Amino acid sequence: MSHGPLMFDLSGTVLTPEECEMLGHPAAGGVILFSRNFETPEQIKELIQQIHALRKPELLIAVDQEGGRVQRFQEGFVRLPPASWFGEIHSNNSSRARKTAQAVGWLMAAELRAVGVDFSFAPVLDLGRSTSSVIGDRAFHIKPTIVSELAHSWMLGVHEAGMAAVGKHFPGHGGVEEDSHHTLPVDKRRPEDIWVDDMLPFSRMIEHGLEAIMPAHVIFESLSPELAGFSSFWLKDVLRSRLGFQGVIFSDDLTMAAADVAGDYEDRARSALDAGCDMILVCNNQAGAIQVLEALKEHRDPVAQMRMVRMHGRGTADRDAIHLDPRWKSAVEAIAMYDESPSLSLDI
Repeated sequence: MSHGPLMFDLSGTVLTPEECEMLGHPAAGGVILFSRNFETPEQIKELIQQIHALRKPELLIAVDQEGGRVQRFQEGFVRLPPASWFGEIHSNNSSRARKTAQAVGWLMAAELRAVGVDFSFAPVLDLGRSTSSVIGDRAFHIKPTIVSELAHSWMLGVHEAGMAAVGKHFPGHGGVEEDSHHTLPVDKRRPEDIWVDDMLPFSRMIEHGLEAIMPAHVIFESLSPELAGFSSFWLKDVLRSRLGFQGVIFSDDLTMAAADVAGDYEDRARSALDAGCDMILVCNNQAGAIQVLEALKEHRDPVAQMRMVRMHGRGTADRDAIHLDPRWKSAVEAIAMYDESPSLSLDI
């Protein structure tokens, strides 16, 4: 059985019979885990093993483990700093910032791979403008060249640990005040501002081998009347043709308020896939996920399935082995400096 086009979530720390049935559906392709699914590293590893045992090829397992405000697994995992901290270090020492970003990228990915997670939905490639509170310190920096530099270093560490990276939120969520989880953001800026600034980190990361991208639930009024994640202009014309991206395109969560404009869950799913998404996400709404599974039971996209193979994690290491790795000590020591002075630009 091949990968289906839908990734959805689970209700708790153990699989229910209904969830097992859903995960066996031909349209199922992966699982996104949240804090409610996590108790301990041992428990989450067992849950993932149970999911993987349900079918071959194994379902993809993902989580949002950016650091800072967005870190789903905490107890037994190192608390990761927000991406903006690397930008603060960069203001004083760009070389140290790159090394630290790479070390922490490796740490994040190594810890997740040790429990069986395939990838995290990271890094955030949005620009850290004060305009957007939902992005805020999740962004590396306000300057696109520095975002590109630090994100690349972070991805190098992630790759060392055997994990793919997912850049978000294309072509950039940092220019709008509204939070797409709760309302419909409309970016009214000039096209040249978006091309020159917001898209630069995405184009640079594509050149560096970024495996996947998640588009924003944002309308860029001067360029397309549709949300970027439902727009063939953004996904096919710009991302695929203009930027030459050949990796996986994941939709953002189709249950977010901004996605309401695309209709019911079946309509949202079909619109996102038709626009160019390879895999779509439906989170925190089991009825919506079931509706999409049934609507897409005949869906087949061999090219998308080939792309998704790259998202499986490579290699495994147990937690004890990770803790003995010299990179562990280096990363933890670097993060300790954030814990001691989280709001300061460090002179290091």
